[in-house]
Amino acid sequence: MMQYTRRGLMLGAGSMALLTAACGNGIGSNGAGQIDARVDATQTYLFEKYPGTRDLASRASGVLYMPLITEAGLFWGGGYGRGALRIQGATVDYYSATKASVGLQIGAQQYAHALFFMTQPALEDFRRSKGWAASADLRYATPEEGATIGKATTEIDPVVALVFGQQGLIAGATLAGVKYTRIIP
Repeated sequence: MMQYTRRGLMLGAGSMALLTAACGNGIGSNGAGQIDARVDATQTYLFEKYPGTRDLASRASGVLYMPLITEAGLFWGGGYGRGALRIQGATVDYYSATKASVGLQIGAQQYAHALFFMTQPALEDFRRSKGWAASADLRYATPEEGATIGKATTEIDPVVALVFGQQGLIAGATLAGVKYTRIIP
């Protein structure tokens, strides 16, 4: 007679979830088109809402647009989103961003962000790196407004990081890490 343990059941369910998720990233899917459409909309919104970013993008060696990051937390938190790296206006790579955080936090939010690589060496370092960024921040977001007070390792020149379009209800003080991973949608 087989005995099932809770640990074995959870491990099996987790494995099946990973296998099922991997099946949704098949060749011939419209993932790239969907990401590009979202990046186009995000870029248009960014340039219209914050006109100075158009000049910033024209001077940048490349821009990573992450049009939708969804994040939630209750002491432990996590977030995920997908986007595209554009060089001279053309998409050259697709990336996912996976975020983990710990601290005093509660709520959920969605936001967009863009990383402007102002020098060619900064862009090359990002494309060759493992993609980690760490931050410590105090933040809040409500449906009316959002703000972040803090410093991330990606905000130090020659990379400019902008977070915008925050919506949701989240508050907290956290220590977080983000991993950018090149993907094939």
